[in-house]
Amino acid sequence: METAKQILKEYFGYDSFRMQQDTIIQTVLEKKDCLVLMPTGGGKSICYQIPAMLMPGVCIVISPLISLMKDQVENLKANGIEAAFLNSTLSMEEHNTIIYDVIHDKIKLLYVSPEKLLSASFFNVLNQLPLNLIAVDEAHCISSWGHDFRPEYTRLNILKKSFPDIPMIALTATADRVIKEDIIKQLCLDQPEVFISSFDRPNLSLTVLPGRNRFVHIRDFIIKRPGQSGIIYCLSRKSTEAMAAKLNKVGIKAAGYHAGMTSAERSKTQEDFINDKTPIITATIAFGMGIDKLNVRWIIHYNLPKNIESYYQQIGRAGRDGLPAETILFYSFGDIITLRNIIEENGNQEVQLHKLERMKQFAEAVNCRRKILLNYFGENPEHDCGNCDVCRNPPVFFDGTIIAQKALSALARINRGIGQNTLIDVLRGSSRHEILKNGYHNIKTHGAGKDISYAEWQHYIVQLINFGLIEIAYEKSNTLRLTEHSKDVLFNNKTIQLIHPAVTREIMDQRAQSSKPKTKKQQLDENLFEELKVLRKKLADQSEVPAYVVFSDTTLTEMASSKPIKKVELLDITGVGQKKLDLYGDIFIDKIIAFIQNASKNGSQIKGGTYLITHDHYKQGLTAKEIAGKRGLNISTIYSHLAQLYENGENIDIQNMIDKSELQTVLQAIKQIGIPEKLKTMYDYLNQSVEYDKIRLAIAYHNREKSRQIQMV
Repeated sequence: METAKQILKEYFGYDSFRMQQDTIIQTVLEKKDCLVLMPTGGGKSICYQIPAMLMPGVCIVISPLISLMKDQVENLKANGIEAAFLNSTLSMEEHNTIIYDVIHDKIKLLYVSPEKLLSASFFNVLNQLPLNLIAVDEAHCISSWGHDFRPEYTRLNILKKSFPDIPMIALTATADRVIKEDIIKQLCLDQPEVFISSFDRPNLSLTVLPGRNRFVHIRDFIIKRPGQSGIIYCLSRKSTEAMAAKLNKVGIKAAGYHAGMTSAERSKTQEDFINDKTPIITATIAFGMGIDKLNVRWIIHYNLPKNIESYYQQIGRAGRDGLPAETILFYSFGDIITLRNIIEENGNQEVQLHKLERMKQFAEAVNCRRKILLNYFGENPEHDCGNCDVCRNPPVFFDGTIIAQKALSALARINRGIGQNTLIDVLRGSSRHEILKNGYHNIKTHGAGKDISYAEWQHYIVQLINFGLIEIAYEKSNTLRLTEHSKDVLFNNKTIQLIHPAVTREIMDQRAQSSKPKTKKQQLDENLFEELKVLRKKLADQSEVPAYVVFSDTTLTEMASSKPIKKVELLDITGVGQKKLDLYGDIFIDKIIAFIQNASKNGSQIKGGTYLITHDHYKQGLTAKEIAGKRGLNISTIYSHLAQLYENGENIDIQNMIDKSELQTVLQAIKQIGIPEKLKTMYDYLNQSVEYDKIRLAIAYHNREKSRQIQMV
């Protein structure tokens, strides 16, 4: 495990394991089967990549999508790890070269699709390989998507039968109890260790909004977040295309993605998104599974997902770098109807309808949404999250008994199944043809709620449905009808507490409005971050890889905050391993130094900035006296800068500034009394025979020599 930790730092740039990674790696090294349930962005890949590097032989990784394989392999190669993938995009020559390299132990991780794995030709190759591990990524496909999405996933049990002594690790970000058991059963895992990390993603804010005026809210939301990457999930192919067209029409660059497109079209759309050429994708639900794009800053669901697993997996594609990200779910009664119809056309209706009901309860909740999500996956957090719309805007309850009685009375008097829209029209006193034709204008409650807007009535009726006072007769064209509990409100004086409708625009803008003004440091950090992003994009384009393969946003954010100006400091940044330090270290340090110098010249106070300006002048050939005059500083301050720069390892000719005899005098004194806290102590010890500035230079010389000797040891 010590070697594993060294690999983690050298190749991946991380100082420590997280989320049970070390325990999982240890279990794999002991050749035991594992099932790993870990949230998106939790570091699942490291759980099999590091064991693959530690053990002799090759690890086979079964991956469902070409884009996922490509992302993983590009990242591994960027970190200096030998990896490859086999899929339909390769020529026969490329394919044969990879097979040769794998057989001759030149590849540590080989990614294949389930179709490729199960082909007779590849299975013959598999029998020749020195396998050390088999990893099944996106393992939930075996259960929840197996028959509809990738049937080959349901045939992977052949692996354990063919290679019973090779450890297998199955990994997924979304699986409830039933799916977890199904994965173990279908893969024939041998008494696997099951690791369930926390599903909490505290960096994701959760917001649910009513489904009215969706496009206006989405447009305004995106405009306020220029340059950010995001995904808008829609229910149908048609709606993805319509959404992309409307966004482009108002000047927001977006592209649609759905199964009706050709493979080439989907591939290009996905590549453009990954490489930040297209910032926004409007897509059906399959898009993004396994996409290793770390800097997605927001996810919007235009429609309600059909279950919490899908919702959780899709929002998990935001904020994989650990930085704050936003999620918004639009919800309407119409979505429920549409999804029920879709489910009822397919098999396994009872389970899927139950899951849809849980999704509906989540959308209509009036308590902490994160608690609901975590409870669904078996966690029981004690405290509210403070980062969902319910926590940020606690609902305001009021006595809504009269409102409830009006709606229930109208349904009772009509005494037949009607839809929600018709009920609201009756309450608001509509005179449209259907109302008059059916005589609904003659009932006592016609117009009884005309003081309440149509949108508010929608909001209240949903609450009455949630309270069990009204139910939806799905089998009768989704009409509304009273329940037994309605009588308590109509006849037994039961009071009902309702919630005032949320003002959607205020909810969406709340975080921005309530944020504190940025400090000067925050603004400088953001400016440097943007410059580093431009540099990263340039380097990525040169190498023809996605920008995050160079460095993630998390790494750039840490650079912008700490502003390292030496390689040893850069190596302390999360995500900077030895390979990337060698490739990009000097380039990024030069950019950071240039930024600090420029900002300092413009009056910004940045730690180390004044030293860099002095150093810049020194490199131009100016003396200490000339630098002091140019900068308007005391010459002692300049000598202090030069001493510190020398001690930090910069090329400063100290022996040109202090006589050899004076240098030896101070060094001898240091041997006698050490380095005092105050220079005056040394000055007096030397009977004031050596100036303060030269004492300072001599101490810097001593410290650098001492450091050099330690490094040699």
